[in-house]
Amino acid sequence: MMKKIIWILLGMALVGRAWSQSVDSASVFTQEAYFEWIMAYHPLVKQANLLTAEAQANLRMARGGFDPKLYADWQQKSFDDKTYFNIGEGGFKIPTWYGLEVKGYFNSTNGVFLNPENKLPAAGQAVAGIKASVGQGLFIDERRADLQKAKMLEKANEAERLNAINNVLLDAAAAYWDWVKTYQEMQTIEQALQVSRQRLRGIVESFYLGDKPGIDTLETYIQVQTWEFELNEARLNYRNAGLFLSNYLWLENDVPLEITAQLRPPRLDELETQAPLPALDQYVQLFDITHPQLRFYQVKLSQLEIDRRLAAEQLKPRLDIEYNLLGEGFNFNSAKTDDNGAFNDLLLQNYKWGLNFSFPLFLRKERGKLDLTKIKILETDYTLQQKRLELTNKLRDAYNEWQNTQQQIALYQNVTNNYRRLLEAEYEKFSIGESSIFLINTREQKLIEAQLKLIKLQAEFHKNRTKVEWAAGRLGI
Repeated sequence: MMKKIIWILLGMALVGRAWSQSVDSASVFTQEAYFEWIMAYHPLVKQANLLTAEAQANLRMARGGFDPKLYADWQQKSFDDKTYFNIGEGGFKIPTWYGLEVKGYFNSTNGVFLNPENKLPAAGQAVAGIKASVGQGLFIDERRADLQKAKMLEKANEAERLNAINNVLLDAAAAYWDWVKTYQEMQTIEQALQVSRQRLRGIVESFYLGDKPGIDTLETYIQVQTWEFELNEARLNYRNAGLFLSNYLWLENDVPLEITAQLRPPRLDELETQAPLPALDQYVQLFDITHPQLRFYQVKLSQLEIDRRLAAEQLKPRLDIEYNLLGEGFNFNSAKTDDNGAFNDLLLQNYKWGLNFSFPLFLRKERGKLDLTKIKILETDYTLQQKRLELTNKLRDAYNEWQNTQQQIALYQNVTNNYRRLLEAEYEKFSIGESSIFLINTREQKLIEAQLKLIKLQAEFHKNRTKVEWAAGRLGI
C-alpha cells in the first residue's frame, strides 16, 4: 500500500507537466508591446527622431536661397544749406530655379549737384528687369546645389535615424530575451523544488511506517536543499534581468519605468521555433534598400555627385546678361511708337542692359576642386563596397546562427524527452523496489539540466531571429 502512495507522489515529479496547469494572473509582456513602448518613449529613440527635424530645418534653410527679397536704399547729402542730392531705390528680387533673377524697383533722385548719370524723370523711374547666367551657373549653381544636397541630407538623416533605432532595438531585444530566459529557468526550478518537497513528505511518511530507511530521507532532503539554493540564484537572476530590461522602459514625461510583477514574460514553449525560416535571399535581395548604413553611403555619394557637377560647372566662363525695362514714373508705355508696333518700341527704346564676363586662364583652383571631389567620390564608393561586404557577411553569419539554433532545439527536445522517459522508467523500477532515491534524484537532475539547456536554446533562437532582422537593417522599420 505504501509503495502505491509513494508511486503516486513520485509520479507528480514529471517536471513540466504540473507547470502547464498553473495559472498566472500577471499580464504577458510581449516583445511587440516592448518594442512599441521603446519606439514611443525611449530617450535614444527620441534623440534619433530629432534628426528628422534637423533635416527639415536644413531643407527650409536651403529653400530660403530662393526666397523673394525686398530692399531699400536711400542716400542724402546736405551741405551749406544746400541739398546736394537725394538718391533712393527700393524694390524686390525674385531668384528662380533656372538661374534667372527677376527684379523690379523704383528710383527717385533730385538735388542741386546730382550726377547727370543719376538724373531721372520728375516722377521717378520704375524698372522691371531680368538677369540670366548663360555660361557658368546655367545648369547648376550654389543655391540649387545647396537645395539638392539638403534634400539628400533629409534622406541621409533618415538613414541615420533608422540605424540608431536599429541598434537600440537589438540591445533591447537581448535584454528582453534574457528576461524571458531567466523567468523560464526560475519557473522550472520552482517546479523541481515543489516536486522534491512532495517527494520528501512521502519518503518521511514511509520512513515512519518502517517502509523506507532513514538514509532515503536525508538523500531527498539534500535534493530539496539543492533546489532551494538554485531557486535563490534563479530569482536573483530574474530580478537583475528585469532591472536591465527596465533600462529601456520610460514613461511619456521622460521618467524611467521599472518592470513589476504585474507583467510577466511569455512562456518559451508557447512560442514557435520550428516553422520554416524565411529564405536568406529574401534579406539579401533587398539589402541595399533596407539597410540604413548602406542607404547613408548611397545618399552621401549622391551628395558628392552634386558637388562634382557644381565643380565641373566652375570650368565654364562666367557670362551674365541683364536687361532692364525703364519707365517714366510707373508708366512703361511712354516710348514713341510707329508702325513697327508699340511692343517692340517698348523693349528697344527705354531700356538698360549689360553683360558681365570672366574666365580664369589656368583654372587651377577649379580643376583642383573637381579632382578633390572625384577623389572623395572614389573614397566613399570604396567604403560603400567594403561596408556592403561586411554587412552581408554579418547577415549571413546571423542567419546561420539562427538556422543552427533551430536545428539544435529540435535535437535537444528529443534529448529532453528521452531524459523524461528515463525518469519515468526509474519511477516504475522504484515502485517495485528495483531502484533508489539516489537514482531518481540523478535522473531528475539530468532532466532539469536538459530543460534548462533547452530554455537557453529557445531564448537564443529568438535572439538570433532579432539579430537577423538587425543585420538586415529592418528593426524599427
